[in-house]
Amino acid sequence: MDLAIVWAVIGLVLVIVELLTGTFYLLMLGLAAFGAAVAAWLGFEFPVQAIVAAVLGGAGCYGVHLYRANNRARQMPPIDAGMPASFESWLDPAARLARVRYRGASWEARVEGIERQGVEPQGIAGIVPGTTLYVLAADGNTLRVAKNPPG
Repeated sequence: MDLAIVWAVIGLVLVIVELLTGTFYLLMLGLAAFGAAVAAWLGFEFPVQAIVAAVLGGAGCYGVHLYRANNRARQMPPIDAGMPASFESWLDPAARLARVRYRGASWEARVEGIERQGVEPQGIAGIVPGTTLYVLAADGNTLRVAKNPPG
């Protein structure tokens, strides 16, 4: 089979898979494969095709990375931001690690924006079971929550 067709098929598969992920990295790799297909069509040997694919793929992925890093402030806020969660208990008060109930399930959460006042009957910063906290974001399996809703 002609290498130009192989590279084109690889590029097409990468672009199709990109449509499922939405990250744009696979799109850049797909375009790099199309560039290698053009190099193969022009008659260049495989090492040149591989170098074209590597250079285009690396440059494209780096460009996507830079774009995402520079536009982080304009990206949508997390879907959970501002949603209420009910405080259940402290797991590690010193580390501000707590257990909260959110969307009908118990989650581990890191409470932000409070000062330690000691573990007393009113709890740390007045946070006792049943207190409503507000989700700032989700970091994997751990929620970041605060006493006040995000502004």
